[in-house]
Amino acid sequence: MRRADRLFQIVQLIRGRRLSTAAFLAERLEVSPRTIYRDVADLQHQGVPIEGEAGVGYRLGAGFDLPPLMFSQGEANALVAAARLAQAWLDTGLAREVEGALGKILSVLPPAARVAAEAQALYAPSVGLGPRALTTLQALREAVHTRNVVHIDYADVQGRPTQRRLRPLGCFYWGKVWTLSAWCELRGDFRGFRIDRIVDLVVLEEHFQPEAGKTLADLLRKVEAEMAECGPEGPGEGDRLSPTPQS
Repeated sequence: MRRADRLFQIVQLIRGRRLSTAAFLAERLEVSPRTIYRDVADLQHQGVPIEGEAGVGYRLGAGFDLPPLMFSQGEANALVAAARLAQAWLDTGLAREVEGALGKILSVLPPAARVAAEAQALYAPSVGLGPRALTTLQALREAVHTRNVVHIDYADVQGRPTQRRLRPLGCFYWGKVWTLSAWCELRGDFRGFRIDRIVDLVVLEEHFQPEAGKTLADLLRKVEAEMAECGPEGPGEGDRLSPTPQS
């Protein structure tokens, strides 16, 4: 790789992450950390607002931007494939945004590259959630973002009804189903709920604030610990992040 290309790639890698260490950059670009230190110093000398230092990590200063980039054929193919997969399994709102973003990406490609990307024989038929569940997924996704408490009527795998007040923390896709992971006020613990088994959803006006022991980060740490205890097979049916909820 030419040095000019490497400097360009360093800027792209740094601007695509919150913090990039020299070790990470060196591994990605197949050079030594010392080379990264020297290249970053040169970029800083040329006026690129790279903040940070050796041994800590680098990031780009606020407001820095570059002209639009041209995608390679492989990148364009990957983006089209990812968009098709996403549109098949996302809620209507996000699927619409994906379609708009893909249109912008395709519009900057040369005609031959665009035709090649769109002609890929890779498709994702929509055989997942029904219309009601997709609407529920979108409402839950937005409630996670706005931190609104939700009330659900739910039917478990045996069809038994239950009602819960939840703090929605995240929506997880498992290849066949979506689940909501939440803090359940009834159980005083984390619980998972299959979105296609939510009979009714009400997004309440009440908001919640992150509390120690009740956040998504706390849940993920708990799941990681449980998986370590379960061994390579991981948690079984009914565990915290499995598609089947705990009661």
